[in-house]
Amino acid sequence: MAGHFELVDAPDGGYRVRMLDGSGSLMAISVTFPTKRAAVAGIVMAREIAGTGLIRDRSSKGAGAVIRDRIGSVSSAKESGARGKKMSGAARAVAG
Repeated sequence: MAGHFELVDAPDGGYRVRMLDGSGSLMAISVTFPTKRAAVAGIVMAREIAGTGLIRDRSSKGAGAVIRDRIGSVSSAKESGARGKKMSGAARAVAG
């Protein structure tokens, strides 16, 4: 199941956007937007970046490298278990 976005009140006024995965787990929270319209525009931008943006590794050992490998989606343990039951052993080995 696809995740979704939620508009929530920011503690200092304005709005924030929460991105949740398909099981409802929090994946990201945005900066504060002054209006709902600006928050929705932020969601549009996030969708564009998520669909086309590069992944830059800024971790301590990443040195800013661009990750070009195709990596499958990360699922919750519940989703992984359900998917594992539907996949063949060979498919699980590739996905795993």
